Amino acid sequence: MRYAVLGTGQVGRTLGGRLVELGHEVRLGSRTRDNTAAVQWATAAGPGAGVGTFAQAAEFGEVVVNAVGGRVALAALEAAGPDNIGGKILVDVSNPLAFEEGELRLSPVGSDSVGEQIQRAFPRARVVKTLNTVNCRVMVEPDRVPGEHNVFVCGDDPGARERVTALLGEFGWPAGRVLDLGGIRAARAVEMWLPLWAGLFQSFGHGDFNLEVRRSR
Repeated sequence: MRYAVLGTGQVGRTLGGRLVELGHEVRLGSRTRDNTAAVQWATAAGPGAGVGTFAQAAEFGEVVVNAVGGRVALAALEAAGPDNIGGKILVDVSNPLAFEEGELRLSPVGSDSVGEQIQRAFPRARVVKTLNTVNCRVMVEPDRVPGEHNVFVCGDDPGARERVTALLGEFGWPAGRVLDLGGIRAARAVEMWLPLWAGLFQSFGHGDFNLEVRRSR
């Protein structure tokens, strides 16, 4: 399958690299086609890896992955172009966090989410929020964390959630550990996990941890 991964940071490069390893074709998108980080990534990733602008990547991909920061997600997707995104599955792994006055803050928070903002801005797209609750290495290597820990999906299109759950399975997440939260409104809850995640990261000194949801049978 052809994937557009928007964003050349650690998250985008990690997701794109794993997709190439799994045999998919990937275009890593950025503001400029000659982005140094993207070109270096494609050279290292090998056959199946390519680069382009946000628009070129989105046009190429059958599935679009938003791996830019949540605060700039809408701008990146606008640059990708509504027609290039169309009715494709759009996987949003971003979080709306930033350091402001020395503190980690989320915006939006509580009454809205980046996932919902994206769905409103691109109503034809089938937006699925997932993977934003774990470190990028854990995203594609869940066995880095022992136990039956979980990852979440939410989005308004049930078929898109199923497709994304299958993709998570390729990354190593068994279907039973993927918790379907329903519609995209649930993105508010998973995005609000990030301040606690950041506190745990600071305490542990690394990102190899995750939530395990236990329930009575």
